[in-house]
Amino acid sequence: MSRFMILIYGDEKRWREMSQQERAEIDAAHREFWAKAEDSIIASGELQGPGTAVTVRRGTDGEPTTVDGPFTEAKEVVGGFYVIDVPDQAAAVELASGLAEARHDHSGVQVQPLVDHSAA
Repeated sequence: MSRFMILIYGDEKRWREMSQQERAEIDAAHREFWAKAEDSIIASGELQGPGTAVTVRRGTDGEPTTVDGPFTEAKEVVGGFYVIDVPDQAAAVELASGLAEARHDHSGVQVQPLVDHSAA
């Protein structure tokens, strides 16, 4: 089995302006994802808006400092995630393709393998 991070990206403004029907479609797709993924989901979550985030990075004195917001300026922000344990990337992509965010014109889904540090 392999672990993958699924990051759900989207335009925060469009998310705020979604109709109830669009929200219901997204919620239904996440319920279907959970039903298909079953025990392969290790962790998941919906993130609060980027205005609540802080970034920790090297300050001018070389020591860590915090900065308001995400560290990149972009129209799309990460809105949620899943960590799954499935046989391979094809299985991860198949699951991720069922998410409504993979079909909307203002969002996307990134599937990326996690590094396995347990191997000796």
